[in-house]
Amino acid sequence: MNLIRFLLTSSWISLTLAIVAGLISGGCNAGIIALINQVLGQNNTFTSAIAWSFASLCLLQFLMNLSAEALLIRNSQDAVCKLRLYLSKRILASPLRQIEVTGIPRLLASLTDDIQAISDSILRIPFFCVNLATLIGCIIYLGTLSWTALAWTLGFLTLGIISYQIPTNQGIMLLEDARDSQDRLLSHFRAITEGIKELKLNRDRNLAFINEELQPTVTACRDNQITGLTILSAAATWGDLLAFSLIGLALFVLAPLQQINNLVLASFVLTGIYLVGPLANCVEILPSLATASIALKKIENLGLSLSKSELKSSVVIKPVDSLRSLELRGVTHAYYREQESSYFTLGAINLTFKPRDLVFIVGGNGSGKSTLVKLLTGLYIPESGEIRLNNQVITNENREWYRQHFSVVFSDFYLFDRILGFSSPDQDRRIQDYLVKLQLDHKVEINDGKLSTTALSQGQRKRLALLAAYLEDRPIYIFDEWASDQDPTFKDVFYTQLLPELQSQGKTVIVVSHDDHYFPLAERIIKLADGQVESNQRVAIKDAV
Repeated sequence: MNLIRFLLTSSWISLTLAIVAGLISGGCNAGIIALINQVLGQNNTFTSAIAWSFASLCLLQFLMNLSAEALLIRNSQDAVCKLRLYLSKRILASPLRQIEVTGIPRLLASLTDDIQAISDSILRIPFFCVNLATLIGCIIYLGTLSWTALAWTLGFLTLGIISYQIPTNQGIMLLEDARDSQDRLLSHFRAITEGIKELKLNRDRNLAFINEELQPTVTACRDNQITGLTILSAAATWGDLLAFSLIGLALFVLAPLQQINNLVLASFVLTGIYLVGPLANCVEILPSLATASIALKKIENLGLSLSKSELKSSVVIKPVDSLRSLELRGVTHAYYREQESSYFTLGAINLTFKPRDLVFIVGGNGSGKSTLVKLLTGLYIPESGEIRLNNQVITNENREWYRQHFSVVFSDFYLFDRILGFSSPDQDRRIQDYLVKLQLDHKVEINDGKLSTTALSQGQRKRLALLAAYLEDRPIYIFDEWASDQDPTFKDVFYTQLLPELQSQGKTVIVVSHDDHYFPLAERIIKLADGQVESNQRVAIKDAV
């Protein structure tokens, strides 16, 4: 089972110790049953030795049971913790384009639903192991009573396992289909939260979304869950019936045919009745373990689709001391656009950027501006051509180092509520100075690197993102449609004060913009059209705006 392999790879030592403790616990249960049968079968009063043996077995069973559960609980939670970190690091280490192809809903479903399903089921494994050990111990005890009875018991259990497995496989398939529906369901939930304004403003779109997208997915998920879990529940109930059928077989078939004496028969029946509970518990837990295995399979398949690269967090990455040049030589990148059912190709691109460059990138929607930014920053990998930094070719081995030279505010930026990746004795003072400079000091306060609020207008949130970029102090700054959400006053401040300040500090500044009023401020304007560089012109005279 994938779940067992997962636990073994996490900590096989503690898992082995837990299994041994569970087996001892099961053996103690069987010993307790044997003592009870021995006392019930005696005509005389039981001895003190038997009483002490009974008490000792009860105490040992308690200690071993507790040890097995404690070990497995710790092991299982450690395993889930490692899995969360592993999956998060794999996502962060994977190429951005591959993440976009995989899809945010699928990633979120694995990070939340799948890992939660694994965590919930792993918590039940200790009880499964103890009950399983009890079953094994009792079966061994039955062998000491009668080999014939043991043979019939094992045969009956084999029949039960086969008859249980057939419907269980069908139930697991339905649960897998339900899990696939959850990926689509999470995508629909994102559509509700992110597209709430569009859905509210168009009743026909609202109803079509509910009736044609949301309801079929929710219904399919519900139906598969109901049918799958019902089948598994029926299989579990079938297990209870088998246990009592075994007792009936001993009473009404084996006893007359094999002439089993009453003492052995009574011990067999008592042990069989005692087995009903552990057997039912084991069967009851199996659907949860099946769900966890499905979740693990989903995560494994997700991992196979991601890059095999690993984050080397222990390696110190130091950018170059001074930027001399950034070159794109014959760089191309192509990807499939599902909305248009066609491939989009950017390039071949040949561009050079120098320190103190103030470059505007312009072009219509779909011209390739955002793709070019992702190529420039190393988030997309060129399919052909090469990128050079200070004449050093960028490859998979040094791509992470290359990315550390950029401070970027994307058009779809994410704003953290803490200033991460930056620490200095006077960080709060520096941040406060930038808050004043960006005219946010009346809205936001800083305390030990944490922002008091990010619940601001989009333009103000972009200023906070700019603050984080300032603190990074990288040699290359890129702003993707940064000024589009700013009021006219601060837009003018951005173009006429902030950008020239960065340029005067020796930074390379690249601005994706539609604000043609400020184009004369640029050193150079690169115009894109249909993925090609249509023009790359220097501005002869920088007029005052």
